[in-house]
Amino acid sequence: MASTRDTRTVMIVDSEPAQQRFLSALVSRGGWRSIVAGDTDTALAKLGTQEGMGLDAVLVDQGTPGVEIAEFVSQLRSWRPALPLVVITMRNGVEVAVAAMRAGATDFVQKPIAPDRLLGALDRIVNSSGPQGELRPLTEKLRAPLGFEEIIGSSPNFRSALAIAAKAARARVPVMIKGKPGTGKEVFARAIHAASPRSRGALVMVDCSAVSPGLIGSGLFGHERGAFPGAFDRQIGRLVQADGGSIIIDHVECIPLETQAKLVEFLNSGEVQMIGGTIRQTVDVRIISTSASPLDKLIEAGHFREDLYYALTAAQFTLPSLSERRGDVGPLARHLIDRIGGLPGMGSIGVTDDALRLLASYAWPGNVRQLQDVLFRAAVASKTDVLTSADFGAIDAALSGGTVPASEGNIAINGEAIGVTLYLPDGNLRPLEEIEADVIRLAIGHYRGRMSEVARRLGIGRSTLYRKLSDLGIDTAA
Repeated sequence: MASTRDTRTVMIVDSEPAQQRFLSALVSRGGWRSIVAGDTDTALAKLGTQEGMGLDAVLVDQGTPGVEIAEFVSQLRSWRPALPLVVITMRNGVEVAVAAMRAGATDFVQKPIAPDRLLGALDRIVNSSGPQGELRPLTEKLRAPLGFEEIIGSSPNFRSALAIAAKAARARVPVMIKGKPGTGKEVFARAIHAASPRSRGALVMVDCSAVSPGLIGSGLFGHERGAFPGAFDRQIGRLVQADGGSIIIDHVECIPLETQAKLVEFLNSGEVQMIGGTIRQTVDVRIISTSASPLDKLIEAGHFREDLYYALTAAQFTLPSLSERRGDVGPLARHLIDRIGGLPGMGSIGVTDDALRLLASYAWPGNVRQLQDVLFRAAVASKTDVLTSADFGAIDAALSGGTVPASEGNIAINGEAIGVTLYLPDGNLRPLEEIEADVIRLAIGHYRGRMSEVARRLGIGRSTLYRKLSDLGIDTAA
């Protein structure tokens, strides 16, 4: 429940004095006042004090002395059922996060802590006007590398993007991936690296939206000690760290113009010079960049360099929103549930057809990321190993209340995607050749490119299938 006071208060539960100071300074940037407890017993005791009664949130580190985090969360819930709580876990602490959320934690963040991510988590949990229930977004991405063969989607626009990505992976050129937040840009970027000749090299990621603009340049290129105020040590840049491999530059639109000019110079010369340094080092790295913003408009406004845009887009594609490939919701939900069931601390999970119908009726403004978050929260909260429509009460309420538009057209029935559009916007039927091309693309996607199976299921011979692919201009990767 959000506070009506001007300053919100969070209790930081952590035993390390340096971490206490870091977290206190960090939350103060977001307008939070903090009180500190060095162990879980002290934290629980403080709940009954005058300070504790005025809390708006609790932030607890998994390494804090006392009872196990899940037990602490359970005890806190028995005293203060509605008090929001965020757990800080280690980088691979998914099992701890699952146990804590099953006990009643609201969200979790992983170390190393990104300031904007933590402040965003705190702001969301006290914002009563935002999405609630299983629709409340998770702060952390549930990352798991996927190969192209594991990426789910049968709609023509998605398969087209997948085909371009697969071709780009085999080349050595820079790749630009566009798409709205949550469409899967990072998943595609990692798949491109994994399928490339550089797969054995390093894969380094820079999220420009999570870094102060003034630090993006030093993060990419590195800096010498004393190069600028606060540069107490020499730092190797991410481009050098990725030498021989790939670098993912997420939210490339956030790079300031000065650093954009330096990046253009690097792309032309292949040489990196540290900020404050004089030595130039040759680096062999492939840049995979992503953007959620229309770069053409940023170029027109003078916020993004046109020469950098063309240098980064030797290959490019746009990932469609989930609302643009509604027939994929059912198969995608099943796939994500399987992956969630394989997370540490989870177990095998099923989903009923009525739940899939409900999910397919939702508009998914947050795209695949939102679908995954919803499924994770529902799986964590469920008392059984099969998700039903009853596990998605927030979605049912949103649809019933008309607050979120239901999808129209293709939906998933019995887990199968019906993804072929028969009619043009004017009401007339589409040409048979276009419909046939969509059916073949859908079959290739559904059977994961196994062409013998595609031909058998379509009732035609392999030679006929390949002739149709040629006649219709369909790439076998699509």
